[in-house]
Amino acid sequence: MKRKVFAICDTEEAYALRLSEYILDKVRLPYTLHLFTKVEELQKFAGQEEIAVLVIAESALKLLREEYVRRQIVRMFVLREDEMPEDAETDRGLQDSTSVSTRVTAENKLQYISKFQSPENIVTILAESITDFSDWKLRAAAEDTEVKLIGIYSPVKRCLQTSFALTMGQILAKEHRVLYFNFENYSGFGQMLKREFAMDMMDLMYYFRCDREKMALRLPAVTQNMNGLDYIPPMQSYAGQREVTGEEWLELCRCIAGIGQYEYIILDLDDCMDGLFDLLRSCYKIYTITKEDSFAVAKINQYEQILHFNEMEEIVEKTVKCRFPVFRDITVDLNLMTHGELAGYVKAIVKEDLYGK
Repeated sequence: MKRKVFAICDTEEAYALRLSEYILDKVRLPYTLHLFTKVEELQKFAGQEEIAVLVIAESALKLLREEYVRRQIVRMFVLREDEMPEDAETDRGLQDSTSVSTRVTAENKLQYISKFQSPENIVTILAESITDFSDWKLRAAAEDTEVKLIGIYSPVKRCLQTSFALTMGQILAKEHRVLYFNFENYSGFGQMLKREFAMDMMDLMYYFRCDREKMALRLPAVTQNMNGLDYIPPMQSYAGQREVTGEEWLELCRCIAGIGQYEYIILDLDDCMDGLFDLLRSCYKIYTITKEDSFAVAKINQYEQILHFNEMEEIVEKTVKCRFPVFRDITVDLNLMTHGELAGYVKAIVKEDLYGK
C-alpha cells in the first residue's frame, strides 16, 4: 500500500527541520513525509513521484519551475515570507489575518500561510484545509500500532526464501504498511530490478548511528517501493554488514517502529550476518523453508539442535516450517510476486497463519 507524499521544501534548513520535527513528533500523518532543503532535489523527486501536499517557502517557490508545480503537485501551501500577495483572495473564514490566504488558479489551489508563526498554528491550518487531514491525530492521544517483525530464515539454500519473503511482503502490502529488509551478501536486487541505488541499508545505519532522532526524516530518502512494498535497498558490499551487530539492527528496527509508519517489518535473514539469533528472538513470527532431500533435512536438524543446545526454544516455538510443492513456473519479475503458484501458496499461509482465518 503505497502512501501519498507530503513534502516540505525550504532552503532555510533550520526552519525546515524544526517544522518537520514538530509534525513527526506531534502528528500521525496519513502521508509519507519528505524534506527538501534544495529546490533541485525537489524538482528531481517531482519528476518521479506525484506530491499530494507540498509546503514550500515563498523564496523556494520562485526557484521552482512552474510546469513541475502544475503537473506533479496536487495541493500547495506557500510559506509567505513578506506581505500577502496582492492577487491573493483572503480566506475570511479564519480570524487570524496573519495566518492564511488563498489564490486559485486553473491548475491547482495555492494557499498562502505566514511562515513566521508557530508550527502548531501551521499544522492546524493544514488540518483544517485538506479533507484527507481530517483523520490526523495527535500522537499523545493516538494508540500506537504495534509493529510486527516477521523473520524469514532457513539454513537450506536455494529454497525460494527471498521469493517467499517478497511475495508475503507484497501480499501484506495490499492492506497494510510493510517494510522489507534483505540481509543477503549478494542479493542481486540491482540487476533484477534493472536499476542502481544511490543509497542502501548501510546508509540508513549510518544515519541511525549519527542522529537517530532525525531517522523519520532520513528514512523516506532511502526507502524504495516495488508493487506497494516498501524496501531498503540491500547492501552493495558484504564487508559493511560485518561492521554491524545484531543488536544495532534490532535497535534500528525499533527506531523505525517508533516512527509509526509501518505495521509489519519483514526481515529476509542470512547466515553471514552478526546477531542472527538476536533478531529471530525478537520476531513475532518466523518462517523456515525446508526441503525433502537428505542434505536439507540434515541442515534443519543441525539448526534445531543448536537452538535447543543454546536454550532458544522461543525461536522454535515461533517458527512455522514451510515445505513447497514443485512449482512449474515462478516469476522473475520482482514487481509481480503476487501472481503465480507461489503467490497462491503464500496467500493461504497469510490468511491462516497471520490473520487466523
